[in-house]
Amino acid sequence: MLVTSRSAAEYRAMFDLSPADLAGPVLDCCAGGASFAAETPNVLAVDPSYAVGFDEMARRVRASLPGTDAIIDDHRDAFEWSWYGDPQRRLEIRSRAREMFLEDLRDNPSHYVAGALPNLPLAAKSVDLALCSHLLFTWSDQLDEQWHRAALAELVRVTRREVRIFPLVVQGTGEPVEFLDRLRAELPPSELRDVPYRFQRGARQMLVIDARR
Repeated sequence: MLVTSRSAAEYRAMFDLSPADLAGPVLDCCAGGASFAAETPNVLAVDPSYAVGFDEMARRVRASLPGTDAIIDDHRDAFEWSWYGDPQRRLEIRSRAREMFLEDLRDNPSHYVAGALPNLPLAAKSVDLALCSHLLFTWSDQLDEQWHRAALAELVRVTRREVRIFPLVVQGTGEPVEFLDRLRAELPPSELRDVPYRFQRGARQMLVIDARR
């Protein structure tokens, strides 16, 4: 898995976040090298890679940007540029996010907890909102239906209000995930909601789960 550095602006668009959504404690899982926690109050970032220490983490996030570019190059027709504008603008956003993340990881390590789905080191109902970007469903070609079932249950367990997951298509190809509807039938009430973020073709919706029930 790539340790990707996404910005808070990307998060706000991917998850259609309003100031009210961010008023309480928020979980970013699995956050990778994102600057969302660095830029946003009340955010706890969780990722298994934080266990490796600062120096190794810095090496990994700085090495990952070419890897994401390679996925785009291999599936060029599966991406659009209306949100970023052009590849150079995306590179600038990601590079800035990477450095903000590393600065915050060094100066505020309590914002970052080593942990992985489907077993998070968090108490039940400890956050208001849980966000999961580019892990569930995105990697469904590598993580099977049973893993997704356990991961979704864990996100609901730690969340008081809502779980939001984006995107809902397979990385690279943009193909739909064949077990998404089956898992939704087992979850608390959920909906597919359009978001303003545009990059991977077909990835225009997030899954919103009502964790209050």
